[in-house]
Amino acid sequence: MAKEIKLPHLGDNIEGGDVVGLHVAVGDTVQEGQTILELETDKAVVEVPSPTTGKIVELKVAQGEKVAVGATIALIEEGAAQTEAPAPPAKEETPQPATPPAQAEQAPEPPAGEEPSQPQAPQAKPQATAPASAATKPAPPAAAPTADAGVPLPASPSTRALARELGVNLAQVKGSGPGGRITPDDVRNHIRVLSEQAMLQAQAAEKQDAYGEVQHQTISSLRRKIGEAMSQSWSTIPMVTQFDEADITELEALRKRHSSTIKEQGGGLTITVFVVKAVVAALKEFPQFNASLESSGQSLLLKKYYNIGVAVDTEAGLIVPVLHHADRKSIKELALLLPALAKKTRERKTSLDELQGATFTISNLGGIGGTAFTPIVNPPEVAIMGVSRSQMKPIWNGSEFTARLIMPFGITYDHRVIDGADAARFARRIAELLENPDSLFLNA
Repeated sequence: MAKEIKLPHLGDNIEGGDVVGLHVAVGDTVQEGQTILELETDKAVVEVPSPTTGKIVELKVAQGEKVAVGATIALIEEGAAQTEAPAPPAKEETPQPATPPAQAEQAPEPPAGEEPSQPQAPQAKPQATAPASAATKPAPPAAAPTADAGVPLPASPSTRALARELGVNLAQVKGSGPGGRITPDDVRNHIRVLSEQAMLQAQAAEKQDAYGEVQHQTISSLRRKIGEAMSQSWSTIPMVTQFDEADITELEALRKRHSSTIKEQGGGLTITVFVVKAVVAALKEFPQFNASLESSGQSLLLKKYYNIGVAVDTEAGLIVPVLHHADRKSIKELALLLPALAKKTRERKTSLDELQGATFTISNLGGIGGTAFTPIVNPPEVAIMGVSRSQMKPIWNGSEFTARLIMPFGITYDHRVIDGADAARFARRIAELLENPDSLFLNA
């Protein structure tokens, strides 16, 4: 009796996603915990494992299909053989006698596009003598498929069966196993590459409208989810942005003095690291910024922990990993942790836990450019900080103008919870902390 494999609960507020990778095919035997498919949600690409060991008898989803939590993704026959039949594969894995060079040159290549057929099981122990030449003894129709040198393609019967089922020519698949042996994963990866190439070609297909050529581009699941979340936030939260500037001349000098030491340890001492520490210190003084509004709108949840989200620009869109308990981490620890977390995020390798639980978010566009912007609050948070590019400006010190490095930033906040005066004080406190880097170390 086949058992249904359903898409499990993936995390808070995650209702499903798009299938971006299938790792099994009908007929495959899987182990408990083995990845069945990859799903792109609004937060990350998640690997969905098999809950049991058995044989896949039916797939209910396809590449690119949207799947909801709780939906059936496959049927599995529990208790099926966990490994391939040992005897026949063991014999097939034994290297065949190499074809002499003279014969190899005469051996005909298989017709282009012809799928190799499954070799017949040997009836007796192979003899050491060389096989008859193709000129005197034509190969029977059921002979093993040959590569360009006349050598049988190294693949087990189950791999060949999978290739036939999926319509894959094994001669076009590069084996990753010992001695170039083709595995079931190689066949599936080959299909995946072909699918991705077809998708890219479809996205790049040019069309015509009334004025000229246009290009159709599919919006990714992540991009759609970001749009939905931002639209919801914009329509439900009365947001205001408070702008300010911080003189980070001394902070930048301090950063440069210690940057090489942190870099040698594999980290990165960026301005964002100091901004995180300044924000945490300010949140402790202004707890209403580290809160969430209950659905009833009657009370606030003032949070006693400080999880800082840091927006990361990726090819898939803006993703916000979270520095959990940032108040417990020193500037050095943050300088080592943040670059590694950003790298994982760009590679879409972050776990769901690393993408959840933020109490306040920082979005730093200083490395790209711009003078100011208004970031959108991400519920259930009530505030977000946007940092723009720092510039050298002439600042009057009371007797003369001096060149100072000025960092513009803005605090967007939920006006249902935070008043404008408090937002101005909060922004000014962050600026003061950044302008006096010694205070950051005292709070580290």
